[in-house]
Amino acid sequence: MSNVSYPFKTTNKAVFKKPSSVLTEDNLYWKKLGSPVLVKEFGAIDYIDFSPVEPYYFAATCSVRVQVYDPITKVVAKNISKFVEAAYGGSFRADGRLLVAGSEEAAVKLFDVQSKNVLRVFTGHTGPVHRTSFTKDQVKVVSFSDDKSVSMWDIATEQKTATFAEHTDYIRAGTPSPISPDIILSGSYDQTLKLYDCRSNDTVLTVNHGSPVESVLFLPSGGIFISAGGTEIKAWDIFNGGKLLANISQHHKTVTTLRLASNNSRLMSASLDRHVKIYDISTFRVVHNIDFPNAVLSMAISEHDDILAVGMIDGIISVRKREKLGKKSVEKQGLYKFTPDHINIPVQTSNSVIKQAKPIKSAESDAYLRKMQFDKALGAVLKTYVISKQPENTIAILQELLRRKVLHDAMDNLNDKNIGSLLKFLKKNMGETRFTRTCIDTANVFIDVFENQLTTFSDQNLLLFRNLQKEVKEEIEVCKKVSELEGAICLLMASAHISTDSNVMELNDTLAPSSKAQKEIIIDV
Repeated sequence: MSNVSYPFKTTNKAVFKKPSSVLTEDNLYWKKLGSPVLVKEFGAIDYIDFSPVEPYYFAATCSVRVQVYDPITKVVAKNISKFVEAAYGGSFRADGRLLVAGSEEAAVKLFDVQSKNVLRVFTGHTGPVHRTSFTKDQVKVVSFSDDKSVSMWDIATEQKTATFAEHTDYIRAGTPSPISPDIILSGSYDQTLKLYDCRSNDTVLTVNHGSPVESVLFLPSGGIFISAGGTEIKAWDIFNGGKLLANISQHHKTVTTLRLASNNSRLMSASLDRHVKIYDISTFRVVHNIDFPNAVLSMAISEHDDILAVGMIDGIISVRKREKLGKKSVEKQGLYKFTPDHINIPVQTSNSVIKQAKPIKSAESDAYLRKMQFDKALGAVLKTYVISKQPENTIAILQELLRRKVLHDAMDNLNDKNIGSLLKFLKKNMGETRFTRTCIDTANVFIDVFENQLTTFSDQNLLLFRNLQKEVKEEIEVCKKVSELEGAICLLMASAHISTDSNVMELNDTLAPSSKAQKEIIIDV
């Protein structure tokens, strides 16, 4: 036999982390929006819009008025209440001096923010106007109405310059192009989105969202727009004939509002499921989630992501303000000059000391494994503080003993206390997904070893063994119910495919009538 000695390989202990414990740069950045300040209004918050200029007041449209709030003090700075019936969709002009809003009165009203006076009233719609906005050149106003029409108004003359009545249901979403004063996008409850060119008074593009459209927005380039309706958010390419670029389905209730943030690099969505989700605009993956106490109807975020205002169905406005750090931030220079605030900038130091790493102390269980004392290795990881605070260590040793096929021998020499600890560990972690396989294999070995020794167990260990049996039976029942649920879902999916295939069958009947037997085959498929 060779006398060559090989170094002992320590047991690999996998560290299992919950997904929620992983902190990314986006998590840290958005968590700096401090605790919410709640403001109560008299009705559901229909729309929120931030002024594009400092001090970044925000307008909350609710009931029969538009309330302009100071985001610092959280109090009403201006109260615009020149409405007889409900007001809708109050939004600022790019200079922050004018505000336009629709109403249940089928009129569009233009206000001077400073004096709160009504400067213009645009009449011509025959239904409530839910969304209004200023065009790119800031000299016209666009309105979207329940009379199924979109209109453009000239502020100077108070006259309608263009109108489109292409939808077949209420229009509750719309926005002008960010690059052209003549391009308008509208979204309707007829599930379609239409792009209009006011120069030719024509519809240049129509796409089908698949659900009633609640919110739309353009990306800054003007070549892509995003729509929200039902539980889905979709991105469309204008220059590619309205090609669908992405379909995001992260909410489980209707998505009500879309916004851009972080210098247009992040997309935000609010929903009736009480969540606001933030996506990376380049991948459309969720990078952060914010929870709220009630269904969210409206949302807006200020320049530089400093203030987030969220309006809920119960009339509550949640205002979160970004926390300012006490110390001065590192001045950005060179390549890092335009780096976003939430990206860490490497700081170079002239005198850096590299500390020598401390030697890693071998675990007690590994020391016993090296000496082939398998019962003591198992006993070391069955100590109370190990199985409660470091269950992954216990699992690692059980896996190693199973791999070496010596777990039988290790269990056979366990004392009464360690047997009780092992039973407690198995019962506690049998339903833990990351440990289930190892616990099942260990339980099988336990039964093989102690099957004929159960009568010698103490009353406490016998009770623990019966509890473990009960736990296994409950897990089996859960698995059966999950299998039944999976079968039910498969049936629902199959019925959906059949309903889709029936449309194919009708088309086939039109093109080439088939026999009765052929029709039955199509239905069976």
